[in-house]
Amino acid sequence: MITATQFNAALDVLRAMLAFRQPADAVLSQYFREHRQLGQNDRAFVAEAVYGILRRKLLLDHLCEGTTLRAFVLLWLARFAGRSARELTPLLKPGEAEWLAEKKAVAIDALPLSLRADLPEWVIERLQPRWSDEEIYALGRALQQPAPLDLRVNTLRADRDAVLQALANEGLKVEATPYSPLGIRVHGRPALNRHPLFLDGSIEVQDEGSQLLGFLLAPRRHELVVDFCAGAGGKSLMLGAMMNSQGRLYAFDVSAARLARLKPRLARSGLSNLHPHAIRDENDTKVKRLGGKIDRVLVDAPCSGLGTLRRNPDLKWRQSPAALAELTVKQAAILQAAAGLVKAGGRLVYATCSLLAEENQDIVDAFLARHPTFEAVPAREALAEQRIPLVADETYLQLKPHVHGTDGFFAAVLRRKP
Repeated sequence: MITATQFNAALDVLRAMLAFRQPADAVLSQYFREHRQLGQNDRAFVAEAVYGILRRKLLLDHLCEGTTLRAFVLLWLARFAGRSARELTPLLKPGEAEWLAEKKAVAIDALPLSLRADLPEWVIERLQPRWSDEEIYALGRALQQPAPLDLRVNTLRADRDAVLQALANEGLKVEATPYSPLGIRVHGRPALNRHPLFLDGSIEVQDEGSQLLGFLLAPRRHELVVDFCAGAGGKSLMLGAMMNSQGRLYAFDVSAARLARLKPRLARSGLSNLHPHAIRDENDTKVKRLGGKIDRVLVDAPCSGLGTLRRNPDLKWRQSPAALAELTVKQAAILQAAAGLVKAGGRLVYATCSLLAEENQDIVDAFLARHPTFEAVPAREALAEQRIPLVADETYLQLKPHVHGTDGFFAAVLRRKP
């Protein structure tokens, strides 16, 4: 049964989230810190409700027609969360039961694509040159679902089969990811941040799509490698393990705060070849002194994040065409600077967690047109080298949530000619 405490807490969090002054996860974390009296079930209800509403906000806007946030929560519970009239009755005011029944009966098949897919018009307009309306709808449906919990096994600490068996023995429903040979998909939402395998560095939380970027880069032992936009270092940790903690791996990022979150993860990992460095910008002297010396460079560029809408549905409303225009300028500049690090015969992987060609194919095509010393390596060849059973239809890799079950990653493998 839904309690008044749970319902009112969801209203409070939703009201703060819809101001779009902070990322949704930051709003939720802050609310839970300020309301420690909420129990585990209360928190689970609030999180599921507010994220569910963000995922269906466009359609809810249409159906609720400017009514209160209270109506948003009630309609989401009735229409999308499958809550019965019996469960909702104690929460309802006079007239609300009839209103809910009317709105639950509205057919959506004839509504505009943006409402059915729950994607802003400007996003759909940018997808349509390459995607059919049917595929955009399938994408939208996939993005309306919560993302699975994917883990990556740290090969310096553990073996995937052994970890799978250990987790299964504890009653967790787990399976090997279909593409990454290091991945484990966990069903349900178990809390693993205090699990012994997490605390000893044997496992890390990492989407399977993100793991595939490491296999496209394919760093080798004793090489010099750079993770150019390392963030909190999830991919850096994977690259270091793939190098068996040999060679030298630099993790660069313009945010010292993001890199600081790498410290405890690095301590657990057992790596000794990973060296984090905060940089001023892509033209920092720490970058320039490595010019032409690096074997492999990963550029997971800052982007709109629209490929992560299963996890971050608020990005639909926090991004805009104007923000996208600024991002593409930054992406081109970062790719240009990172390319200067690559030695003759070396490899560069440019990646985003976006589905938009402006951030992906267009950036890479423009770069290749200006830099004849670089050439594209078909992603299907790079994956085949790593025995990854994933067929990339084009030169570049575009992972799609509704097809691959991953976040919406794009990746291009580029080689500097000898």
